[in-house]
Parts: sequence; C-alpha cells; structure tokens
Amino acid sequence: MKRRVPRRSFLRIGGAAAAALALPFSLVFARRTAKKAAGRFGPLVPDRAGILDLPAGFAYRILERAGGDMEDGYRVPGRPDGMGCFPGPDNTLILLRNHENGPADRNIGPYRAGQNAPAEAYDAASMGGVTRLVLDAATFERRSSNLVLAGTNRNCAGGVSPWGWLTCEENVDARHGYVFVCAANASRVAPPQRLTGYGRFFHEAAVVDPATNIAYLTEDRADGCFYRFKPTDPAAPFKGQLQALAVVGARKVDASGWALGEPREIAWVDIDDPDPRDDTVRKDAQAKGAAVFRRGEGICLSQGVVYLCATSGGPAGAGQIFQLVPAEDGGTLQVIAHATDTEDLDAPDNITLAPWGELFLAEDGSRGNYLRGVTEDGEIFDFARNARSLSELAGVCFSPDGKALFVNLQEDGLTLAVTGPFPEAGAGASGSIPTGTATPGAG
Repeated sequence: MKRRVPRRSFLRIGGAAAAALALPFSLVFARRTAKKAAGRFGPLVPDRAGILDLPAGFAYRILERAGGDMEDGYRVPGRPDGMGCFPGPDNTLILLRNHENGPADRNIGPYRAGQNAPAEAYDAASMGGVTRLVLDAATFERRSSNLVLAGTNRNCAGGVSPWGWLTCEENVDARHGYVFVCAANASRVAPPQRLTGYGRFFHEAAVVDPATNIAYLTEDRADGCFYRFKPTDPAAPFKGQLQALAVVGARKVDASGWALGEPREIAWVDIDDPDPRDDTVRKDAQAKGAAVFRRGEGICLSQGVVYLCATSGGPAGAGQIFQLVPAEDGGTLQVIAHATDTEDLDAPDNITLAPWGELFLAEDGSRGNYLRGVTEDGEIFDFARNARSLSELAGVCFSPDGKALFVNLQEDGLTLAVTGPFPEAGAGASGSIPTGTATPGAG
C-alpha cells in the first residue's frame, strides 16, 4: 500500500497558460505552488470495506465483478480498463468497457470452461474485448450486461465518438494493433468493425471532435508519437489521412523536457503507410520530424480543445498534461502541468473532464493509486484511493448529468459507480455523445 503521508500539490502549474482562460477548461495557471485543495470535497475517509476511500458524503456501488454472469451467457472478463458512458433508451445509461486481456488470459477472459469464442470474434485465441453494462439512469443500479466485441488484444483505453465507443488495442501481434468502433446499442456480441485508417500501432486512447470528425490518438510507447486522423470529408469520417504531430522549426523534438506554459506552434506530417506489417508507424513519423512523447495515454476533449497526458514525461518522469489547441493545419501545444516527483504524482493514465469543468486523472503507479482532481483555479485534490490493492484505477468517466462517476479497479476486477454531492453540470460541459451505429465499411 502507498504510505499515508501529507501530500503537497502534485502538479507544478505553468504561468503562460493563463492566456487560455477563454478556453472551456479555464484553469488559472498562476505561477505558484498550488496548495492541495483538501477542502474541495474534504479529506478521504477510510473505507470500512477496504475497497475505495472517498470524501465524506460520497458512496460507491459495486456494479460488476470479474467472473460474474452476464445475461448473454458469457462471464464478466477481468482487467476492466478504459470506459465510456452513453445515454440509452428507456431511462438507461450504457457503459462500454474495455478489458485489457491477451491470448494467455483465458482464465480471466469472457469464456467459461468448455465455452468457445463466438463466430463474431475477431481472433478466437484472444481474450480482450469490450462489454456493455446497462444501468438505470436515475438510481445507477445494474440492469444487464453483455459482450459486444470479442477476440481483440489488450484493449486498453479508447474514447467516445459520434458512432459509439472507440476501443484501442495496445498490442501489435499479427492482425492486431487497431482501433475498433462499438455501437452503444449492441445488445449482443457484434462483428468487429476495424478502423484501419486510424493506424496500426500501440494504441492507448482516442477522442473525436464531433464538429470536424477529426480523431486524436495517443501511443503508449516510450518513444511514441501523437496522431490525428483527418477525414477528407467529415461526412465520410473513416476515409482520410493519418498524421503525426510535429513542432514547427524543430525535428523529432522530445516533448518530455518541455517547460511549463510555453506554447509551441505545431504542424502535422502525413503517415505514408498507416497499416504496416511491422511496428513502424512512429519510426516513419519521426523520420519526417514528428515529436516524441513518453507514453501518451489518457486523452479528452472539450469544445475542440484537447487534453492529453504522457505518463512518463516531465522532470520526474512521472507525468505531463498537455493542452492542444488545434487549427486547420496546425495549432499550438503546451505543457500545462507536470509532476515534480513521484510523491506528487505517479503515472497519470486515464483522464476525463467532469461536466462542470474540472479535470480528473487516474493514476497507474507502483505504490498505490489515487483518483485526482484539478479545480478550475488550478488547485489539486484527492478524490478517491484504491484501498483494496496496488492496482491502477481506470475507465474514469461521468454520467452526462454529472451525478455519478464511474471507475474500474483493474486488477481487482471491479466496476464502481460513485455518487455524492458533485457540483451541478455547468456551461463548460463537453456534452453527451449520442448513441449511434458505426458504419466504418471495409478495413
């Protein structure tokens, strides 16, 4: 377990980012050492059940446990990871949930002893995939669950899109390394819908700007790149060009050493072969001058502005948070926060924006993990702690109305709903994503 010691502010906040105050996530990045905002929701109260510590007034409900029964005859797989929340019919919410399993993980896969992979499985030997968890939108009680995507590898993070959940493979074994789209209304396992144009590499997370249908994609490699997929025509969102981010006037910049609050002008370089036989996308991108990010992971978007984290970037190698303000063929990128040592922050992974405008980060460190929040005035607070194990927290997302937070305890195999005195959803909310049917076509 992580030592219980008084915590300093775990991020150093950059000053020049104050120019971004007009942006939807209006953090005040004053040049100072922010104090831990213990008063935001109050200090964490030890959970008598030893599962999740929360501030007073908050409570959690266990929605599902790995190994439990789903209504389609399969079992709840282990290692729940990235997750997205969608509005559903008949006063329901739908969670689409990744499972970061590979071929060797049959003991925690979706199949019971003697049960075979369905005909719809992308790869019958693979145990990763996506499940669908249906909740009552008023009480957040579980109604049902089912398998949606089967036979993929290491489904780590992903993101919401106008077509449903984008699930990303953090693996480049033969036939793997892709993004798949899953419709939120899939009440049974569905044929895989692979988005080849989004590239074949160690995917982590993805998000789509619904105003342009441009997708932004992170790569979980120590020498990874950051990508976008730009449709030729937004009306045909899966036909277009994969590109990697480069810094204007500099080639192959390592962004891990950037100072706080210094915007860089960026450009995008084309990826000539987004679907190579070998794991070469990032190498080809860097040969054209693309910047290097140390383990790009969580990503979220609000009104066209993108926030992403590099888990191993920054002066302590313990995490950076970037803000990307896109333009037609460029934009600006800057570090808005980073950890100064591992006592402050240990490997931020999944990130999300709350409907009222605060950023939430889930840790994936080695000494015990917290769910952190960042207020709009730049102060940092602890919101939750995994009291059960050293496992990472993952899949953090909110209900569209902001009344519930959903999170996974990955190695513990638990999916939780957290409720309590959350703020009212405000004008800075990114909004809900409609349930839709994906139509990527062949690929």
